[in-house]
Amino acid sequence: AQLVESGGGLAQTGGSLTLSCVTSGLSFRDATIAWFRQAPGKEREAVSCVSAPDLREYYADSVKGRFFISKDYGEETSWLQMNNLKPEDTAVYYCAAVYETRGRLPQASEVKFWGKGTLVTVSS
Repeated sequence: AQLVESGGGLAQTGGSLTLSCVTSGLSFRDATIAWFRQAPGKEREAVSCVSAPDLREYYADSVKGRFFISKDYGEETSWLQMNNLKPEDTAVYYCAAVYETRGRLPQASEVKFWGKGTLVTVSS
């Protein structure tokens, strides 16, 4: 399976970025697709996921109301729309596929497949 992220880069405080995750070789319809991030010196944390099959969305409190997740079954792609970015959003963002977690944000240990990540830097 492959998950390939894109869309990272440099943004100013208050700006927006949209991350994409194109997948292949996995059971996309059955997967909860999650976005994690890892800042320097910090643990990897889940920021959002969209569960299967009910497409319910979950968000970390730190991004609620600013980040929005979506996925498309036909394109087997997920997006993370990030608005009103803050310097503390600076991190490498990873796309992940999870099959055993329902009804909440997954833990990193529960991820079946990872992407390689894309760097988001928010300047103050």
